[in-house]
Amino acid sequence: MSDAPADGLTRLLLAARGGDVEAWGDAFERVYAELRRLADGHLRKEATPGSLQPTVLVHEAYLRLVPEEGARSQFETRRAFFGAASNAMRRILVDRARRRLSEKGGGGRRAVTFFDLGVEAEEDRVDVLSLDEALASLERRSPELAEVVRLRFFGGLSPEGIAEQLGSSVRTVGRQWRFARAWLYERMGAEG
Repeated sequence: MSDAPADGLTRLLLAARGGDVEAWGDAFERVYAELRRLADGHLRKEATPGSLQPTVLVHEAYLRLVPEEGARSQFETRRAFFGAASNAMRRILVDRARRRLSEKGGGGRRAVTFFDLGVEAEEDRVDVLSLDEALASLERRSPELAEVVRLRFFGGLSPEGIAEQLGSSVRTVGRQWRFARAWLYERMGAEG
């Protein structure tokens, strides 16, 4: 996901930022398949699978991202756009989980069932609310580690992809990921 000026998405995002309404729609169409894969990844990790379809999640995220009439897009780069899209999807899932809990009269949370926050492990489901709270706590302590978690867990990026995004080494990202993963596991286990 390069932010180079030659990137077609970046050009569209810059045009949308300049007020070109059609460019925003074109940008969304260009990345729709990637957004759908991102949404599918978010939903596979949710503790209550099947509650929402990837297409619905993409469209709800789009509605949160699209600039209001007369406003300009805030995205200048592919990285900024996908980061915001991933965060919008995460917020939607957290909001839905909170609504489900309140509808159940504040029923108990599910126990954390993950060991390593593995992106690849479909069977490892995570309580979205617990993860959101733990990630917010981690972000207060170390925004860099929280960014690595967001890119790995929510963005679905490999350590190599994260290193490229952050301008870091793969080795450093691996070390940060292991530390953040252990910290979140301990934090979420204590809450569960």
